[in-house]
Amino acid sequence: MRNSFDVVTLFLLLDIDEAGSLTGGAERANVTPSAASQRIAKLEQEIRQPVLTRLPRGVRLTEAGEILVTRARLFRQEMRAAHGDLEALLGLERGTVRLGSFPTVSASLLSDALKNYHAHWPGIDVRVQSAVRPRLLEMLHSSEVEMALLWSYDWTEETEKSLALVPLMEDETVLLVPFDAPYADDVTVASLRSAKWIIRNADHPAAEVLYRSCDTAGFTPNVVYEAHDYQEIEAMVAAGVGIAMVPRLAVAHHRPDVYAVRFRPTDRVPTRSIYIASLARRQYTPGMHAVSRALHDAADAIATQA
Repeated sequence: MRNSFDVVTLFLLLDIDEAGSLTGGAERANVTPSAASQRIAKLEQEIRQPVLTRLPRGVRLTEAGEILVTRARLFRQEMRAAHGDLEALLGLERGTVRLGSFPTVSASLLSDALKNYHAHWPGIDVRVQSAVRPRLLEMLHSSEVEMALLWSYDWTEETEKSLALVPLMEDETVLLVPFDAPYADDVTVASLRSAKWIIRNADHPAAEVLYRSCDTAGFTPNVVYEAHDYQEIEAMVAAGVGIAMVPRLAVAHHRPDVYAVRFRPTDRVPTRSIYIASLARRQYTPGMHAVSRALHDAADAIATQA
């Protein structure tokens, strides 16, 4: 025998048992005695056995009624616990947010955001996975993460329309030079024609920024070192091997023996956009809203310092 039980009727049966009468149970359930009687009759018809024994004064559960009430009591307890859990989520007292990120933003923007986030909402666990852009997109679509920090340049392949993108900040490209170098803000790309350059691996987006900028200025850069990461770039710049074009966030906490110089705005050196991505069909949980708020606050703080 397979039955699809009506939860409302099971809770009504529980109320009747606790009240000791059909009328008292109906009052607890906020229904009329007639409606309560009809619901119980329908339940008995579906399971093909009685659940109540009518007494001169009140009612008593049958064996079948006892089985159903025992289950209904456990279920109601679980529903009340679930209600409490939902209230805790709404109040940001507990929960988990799974976030995707990438190294340069994790070491700067995200670390600042999480520091403030955990100070305000210590009960919300933020689990971060750092990866390259294609992997971040995969994790979003497979729901391994609910949100991800992504970057793009003007020429970057457009992300799928299934993603909702929330702009976070513009990460400008700067010139990284040794501390004793004779450079100042408003430097032009054309003035660097004879410079030696350090880049990320040739297939890295930051390397393409250099090649595109130099091409626009009418020359091919003299690349003397291809680095694996930005820490290596900073070390080689400090050693005087060459200079480098880097996203500002990549050197947000840079070494004391290098410094960043801004390019002249008219050179239009490409900048990368940083944004928060999620599946378009996904609704933000309170925890996700809180993470987004912390990220925006950190981005605003970085913009103020720039």
